[in-house]
Amino acid sequence: METRELRYFVAVAEELHFGRAAQRLAMAQPPLSRAIRQLERRLGVLLLHRTARAVALTEAGSVLLREARAALDAVEAAERRTRRAAAELPGVVLAAKAGPSGELLSKLLAAYAAEPGAVAVEVVLCGPGEQEGLLRDGRADVALLHRPFDTTAGLDTEDLYTERQVVVLPAGHPLAHRPHLSMAEVAALTDLPLPRWPRRDGRYPDGPGPQVRDHTQLFQLIALGRACALVPESLRAHLRDGHATVPVPDAPAVTTVIAWPPHSRSRAVADLVRTATRLW
Repeated sequence: METRELRYFVAVAEELHFGRAAQRLAMAQPPLSRAIRQLERRLGVLLLHRTARAVALTEAGSVLLREARAALDAVEAAERRTRRAAAELPGVVLAAKAGPSGELLSKLLAAYAAEPGAVAVEVVLCGPGEQEGLLRDGRADVALLHRPFDTTAGLDTEDLYTERQVVVLPAGHPLAHRPHLSMAEVAALTDLPLPRWPRRDGRYPDGPGPQVRDHTQLFQLIALGRACALVPESLRAHLRDGHATVPVPDAPAVTTVIAWPPHSRSRAVADLVRTATRLW
C-alpha cells in the first residue's frame, strides 16, 4: 500500500463522508471513491459500509484505520528525524508536561549539561498527554511520560520514580480534614466531579466533569468548588490557598518514565537517559 492511499483512507474513515474527505484532501470526490474501491479490491476486504445516507467502518476498516494512522505517523517521524540528523548543530528535543515537571526538568538539564559531550537540548513543554504524541511522530527525540496516564507501548523506557496520588479539594470542604479517602468516596463526590481531559484526537470523553486542558485551569475550577482531581502527590508543592489535599491509598500509583523510540541510535538521547536514571 502507498502512503497516498493510506492518507485517502484515513480521511474518509475519520470524516465518514466522501464529500468532506475530498474537501479535506483538496481533491474531487470521484477519484477519491475510485481510490478507496481499488484499495478494497487489492486487499480483498470491505473497508466501508456505504448507503445513500451514511458511511460506516467495517471491522476490517477499523483495523486498517488504526494501523494506517500508526504507519503514517512512522513515516512522518522518519522524515523529521532524518532532517534533524542532517542539521549542522547536533541537538536533542525533549518533550515534557508543562508545570509539574519543572523541578524535574531543571535537575535533569543541569546534570546533563555537566556531562562531557553534552549537546543543546530543546525543551518542548506540552499539555497533559501531548508529549507522547510528539515522541511518536518524530517532533521529539525523548520525553518524560507518566504511567498510567501516558501509553508507553512500543517505546523504550526507564522508570525514574513512583509516587502515590492525592485528591485535590476546595479548601474548607467537609472531607478536606480526613486522613485519607478511597477511590469510591472520590467517585461519589457528585458535587465535585472529576475533570475530563482531551484524548489524543482532541475530543473529550463523555461525563459530568468539566472539560480542562491544563492544570492552571483545573486548579482554578477546584478552588471555585466546581471539580476535584486526582493528582500525583508531588503536585502539592504547586498548590496555593484555596486547595486542600487528601491521600487516596487505593488510587493507582504514578510512575514517571523517560521514553525514546526503540530504534534510536542517538548518543545524545542515550546520554540524557543515562543522566536521568542516575539522578533518580
